[in-house]
Amino acid sequence: MNRRTVGTATLLALTLVLLAPQSVAQAHGFGERYVLPLPLWFFAAGAAAAVVFSFVLMGGLIKGASRDVNYPRFNLLHNPWVRAPLARLVAPLARLLAVGLLLLVAAAGLWGPPSLAENFAPTFVWVIWWVGMSFFIALVGNLWALVNPWKVLYEWFESGYRRLRPGRGLSLGREYPAHWGVWPATGLFFAFSWVENALGETSSPRGLAWMVLVYSGITWAGMFVYGRHQWLRKGEVFSVVFGLLARFSITEVRVTDPEVCRACRAGCGGAATGCVDCYECVERARTWQLNLRPPAVGLHRGEITDGQVGAASGDVLALVILLLATVTFDGFSATPEWLDVQLYFLLQVPRSSIPFLSGAAIANTLGLLAFTLAFTAMYRGFCYLMHRAVARRTPAEVLARAFVFSLVPIALAYLLAHYLSLLLIQGQRIVPLASDPLGAGWDLLGTAGYAVNIGIINARFVWIFAVAAIVAGHIVAVYLAHLRSLALYSDRGLALRSQLPLLALMVSYTVVSLWIVSRPIVK
Repeated sequence: MNRRTVGTATLLALTLVLLAPQSVAQAHGFGERYVLPLPLWFFAAGAAAAVVFSFVLMGGLIKGASRDVNYPRFNLLHNPWVRAPLARLVAPLARLLAVGLLLLVAAAGLWGPPSLAENFAPTFVWVIWWVGMSFFIALVGNLWALVNPWKVLYEWFESGYRRLRPGRGLSLGREYPAHWGVWPATGLFFAFSWVENALGETSSPRGLAWMVLVYSGITWAGMFVYGRHQWLRKGEVFSVVFGLLARFSITEVRVTDPEVCRACRAGCGGAATGCVDCYECVERARTWQLNLRPPAVGLHRGEITDGQVGAASGDVLALVILLLATVTFDGFSATPEWLDVQLYFLLQVPRSSIPFLSGAAIANTLGLLAFTLAFTAMYRGFCYLMHRAVARRTPAEVLARAFVFSLVPIALAYLLAHYLSLLLIQGQRIVPLASDPLGAGWDLLGTAGYAVNIGIINARFVWIFAVAAIVAGHIVAVYLAHLRSLALYSDRGLALRSQLPLLALMVSYTVVSLWIVSRPIVK
């Protein structure tokens, strides 16, 4: 990996966009609108040029890529002064806090104030946990694997059961059907996205509490039937989705004992340098590493699927596209253009007391489905063009699976661009709510009177950050696609030609993303 090359490309590309010449567009912001000093198409053209420029620069300077990626790593647990406090104090406290928060969310939702603004549960779940945890995992590391409260509670119950029944586990131990893959998690993620985007009413505290309770039952039932590790790896939606985002992060968990990896039911294999982020192996290993690494390298790992190094299975392919489609629709659904669509459905559909039969819910459901199908069709269509670009040497399906991880930085970039202001502004609501989580008039932390500071960031900063994040995400995607093509093809000319259709797709999505974040929020 040529870090100097990539760094230079990224710096030059971002400079080109942010210093490009800057009809009026309005950027996302809370409490104010930032009027762009020059038409939006200047920014779009600059961003597209930056992505193309990065492709040309990488194509000229990066000559080859190894199938087994070796990158610099530093074990943060090498020092016993770090390892001992983390294992004996920080980790147990974090797990205990996670369980406490899960119970508090359920209690606040069921018995707290009915108002969204006054209840602890909605702000914590949708802003602090979903947005904040996603940011942290993607940028820093997979904290969820440590603190997942459903996993922690099941481990506690399982440990107690084994004390009562030595040698027995709290599971039926049935083999997870291989052909299921991560389809259960994919289906649950679509349901989660549907609730988030289509059913605003379910953000009500009681509806949210019941969602948490139902999902708890599904998760523990899956663990009981198939075993804790099998269900977490394939069926527990947040473990699967956060695991995808964690591939981008700057830390990894690595087990270097090949004997431990060979006995792993996940089939991690344990390459010569060890298995990465396999928490079944971590649990059984005597020692393991918490490594600091360059960002995004986890998206070019050397797993083998259907004989293809670094390729995703079909179910993972569907999940990655669904992640990109849902986060994009969430941004688009807040634009004036989508409001017009909702108003049309509100006028056409009779009023109903059933939340998911309202006009807005029907419009959002159809929109979410349409975005998912459109993104799937577009990606597969461009992969077919890649298939034609390499003279049909590689099937389009193989190319789709080989390059899909390059879409993850794009999804992450849009996640950052769209949700930053929500986290920094609406997220402040957790400060007073934490002092009185059940709405009983308490002031446990002395912060019940805290007022949200909407001036913590302004719309101009949000716009500049969004542009930088979207362009940087696409540049990283181009870099990963370039590495993948060089691993697939020994002929550099063929490798470069294979990327051209995907580059066109990325440039198009860059422009669309900037247009969406330039629109005012009306939802």
